[in-house]
Amino acid sequence: MLTSKQRAYLRSLANGYDTILMVGKGGMNEQIIKQAADAIKKRELIKGKVLESAGASPREISEEIAREIKAEVVQVIGTKFVLYKRNEKEPKIELPKAGKK
Repeated sequence: MLTSKQRAYLRSLANGYDTILMVGKGGMNEQIIKQAADAIKKRELIKGKVLESAGASPREISEEIAREIKAEVVQVIGTKFVLYKRNEKEPKIELPKAGKK
């Protein structure tokens, strides 16, 4: 589970990222899941876009993809979303430490 500080850090990183995942009129399918899984394994942080013809909201689609690939939804704004999953073998992104409660 990401803290708000970590989420903010990931959002700032995602600003410079290109959108690499597009969900269109075909909606969710195995190819989208595989593409997301491959990309997130390589990059840890990916940005996607849901077209109006997808038939579901960007929030629903991002949560479904995240559930399938065991990632976390960082943010959903308009039609775009950002997902994060740490690569345990070769981490590329160093998250800020979680504060004490």
